[in-house]
Order: sequence, then C-alpha cells, then structure tokens
Amino acid sequence: MERDQVLVLIRGHLADELDVDPAAISEETRFKEDLEADSLDLYTLVQEFEDTYGVRISDEDAATILTVGQAIDYVIAHTPPES
Repeated sequence: MERDQVLVLIRGHLADELDVDPAAISEETRFKEDLEADSLDLYTLVQEFEDTYGVRISDEDAATILTVGQAIDYVIAHTPPES
C-alpha cells in the first residue's frame, strides 16, 4: 500500500470520527494536541485501523503513535501482504 493512499484513508477516518476538515490533516498533525482527540476517540481510531488495514495494534504501540505520520508508518510496516 502506498503512503499517499494510507494518508488519504486516515484523513477520511479522522474527518469522519472527529468532525474535522480532511484538508487540515497532514503527516505532522498530532492526534491529541491538534485534533483534540480524547482516549475514546483514539481507541475508536485504533479499532478502525485494525479493521480496515488488517493490522493489530497493541496498547503499548498505540501509546507511541502520536502523529498521523507515525500512524501511516505503523500501518505500512504492519499491513499483511496481499495474497
């Protein structure tokens, strides 16, 4: 999966979940500070990422993902290969 594709998909998830303008979301965007996501928002986003991309994100890993770019890196690194 291409980085740009993942960014577009993550922007869509964030825009839907947090009611923000997708154009305002970049790789540097921080979930808590910039998007004002609370712990429930972050939990929901992790679930969506797991369901959409087929990755498993542990609580420990989720706690280290602070920006959209870090989420993209994680998704790309942990997405199972396509059959």
